Amino acid sequence: MVRIQWFVALLAVPLAAQQAAKAGMKLGDFYLHDPFVLAHKQSRTYYLYNSAGGAVTGGKGAGVVAYKSQDLDTWDGPHLVFVVPEGIWANPAHGAWAPEVHEYKGRYYLFVTLHNRDKPIPQPPPELRPIYQKVNAPHHLRATQIAVADSPEGPFKVLGPRMQPPEDYMTLDGTLFVEDGTPWMVYAHEWIQVLDGTIEAVPLKPDLSEAAGPPMYLFKASDAPWLLDQQKAANRQRTYVTDGPQFYRTKTGRLLMLWSSYRDGLYVETLAHSVSGKLAGPWRQGDVLVGEDSGHGMIFRAFDGRLMLILHQPFNRAKGKLFELEDTGDTVRIKRQLVY
Repeated sequence: MVRIQWFVALLAVPLAAQQAAKAGMKLGDFYLHDPFVLAHKQSRTYYLYNSAGGAVTGGKGAGVVAYKSQDLDTWDGPHLVFVVPEGIWANPAHGAWAPEVHEYKGRYYLFVTLHNRDKPIPQPPPELRPIYQKVNAPHHLRATQIAVADSPEGPFKVLGPRMQPPEDYMTLDGTLFVEDGTPWMVYAHEWIQVLDGTIEAVPLKPDLSEAAGPPMYLFKASDAPWLLDQQKAANRQRTYVTDGPQFYRTKTGRLLMLWSSYRDGLYVETLAHSVSGKLAGPWRQGDVLVGEDSGHGMIFRAFDGRLMLILHQPFNRAKGKLFELEDTGDTVRIKRQLVY
């Protein structure tokens, strides 16, 4: 339901604001949800990817745009890099969420969450249906689609007509993780379908076109102690959200995962770490990294060597926020917020 509110907010952005391509903009000058930055070393350009509606795609449905910067201070865009095509499992009119672009084996791969509200998926078990009916949650195809291009500026073309996670799973926010030469898609399994949202991973074929095996469970949202405390305080069953998994390995080799959820009704960015140092975990939950209705962040290295975190705040009608991080070896912590 929270994501539906966000999509409605996107549609409410004035048409001119969605269409206008400008130079010299600050992060606070444009709407930004689920931000992802590709620091492209070859051109020393930062590419910031964001969802787009029909006003930007020329009425062709949902798509993805990129904003460009050389200094993280001023940005120009939006530049259209992808349009959801007809003829795949998704409906181009039903939106595109959480785009991110990864350089892999000399090409650029777009991971973007797509939807088809006209294709229902299995309902939850009978004992949970009253809960879902209460939150009026839909159950339809929602998953991450991968597309590929030879440039971070696109145009990106989908890899086949099917999504990579299982078709009977309602998932979102897929990201790329490569371990021991094997590419994986790590994604959030929607709380809408499972009540207690999970983070899972599915191995991919070498060209990323299809799943190469069954999903692997990593952890569930209620594993976070601060979320479990909420359930105990309320003395009732609650829903638990998982969003936006992203990875970072510290200077001592510890594998961290950023992910987002809700605490007392507000979005938060939190951390987990893998005890084994491997994707399979086991995963142990840490503290909230950034609160105040902030989340869906990712970490990247600036060209001057600084470790950066970008996320959005607040959840609805969000803007991008940049932070400089400190790598302590065991974890990362906020050093300062950057105001551009």
